[in-house]
Amino acid sequence: MADEKAPVTIKKYANRRLYNTGTSTYVTLEDLAVMVKNGEDFVVYDAKTSEDITRSVLAQIIFEQENKEGQSLLPIAFLRQLIRFYGDSMQMMVPRFLEQSMSSLTSQQGKFREQMAQAFGGVSGFGSMEDNVRRNMEMFEKTFAMFAPPFVRGAKPDDGKPAGDKPQTSPGEMDELKRQLDEMQKRLDKLGGKE
Repeated sequence: MADEKAPVTIKKYANRRLYNTGTSTYVTLEDLAVMVKNGEDFVVYDAKTSEDITRSVLAQIIFEQENKEGQSLLPIAFLRQLIRFYGDSMQMMVPRFLEQSMSSLTSQQGKFREQMAQAFGGVSGFGSMEDNVRRNMEMFEKTFAMFAPPFVRGAKPDDGKPAGDKPQTSPGEMDELKRQLDEMQKRLDKLGGKE
């Protein structure tokens, strides 16, 4: 078992600045988020009162992450249910349950990535899927261009050619697209059935 290092001490001053005593530098909430992602442990103390305020600072980090475009992890229904547990007789059980759930999710993460790699191939597990998505998007764009009104078809896209002059999607390409989508759905259904 590896030696566990003592957590880094972060001091929060009245002006809301955070000071990393390990590196002797001021840090931001974003810096602390990176530390968490890198597995670095820290404790945050109020510089004036020496009160441990780690929980509230971590909650601030989550709040900031949730407000970033495309970063949301917490579904609204989950947040509402979580709020309902405050003051409830079950409140004492919720933290332990959430810890166990997150621990289980973390341990299953590697297994899930391996299953995705097997299902979709490629080094990262998503390489061939990304290629398929890219090809499918190209075919969708060509298909939609066929049904564009004449005044739009005559418009000049970025390449300078009128949209109506672009090659049209053949029925064979549409059949191939349908086949790929069916195959992908079967893979997803198979993957969804695995525990």
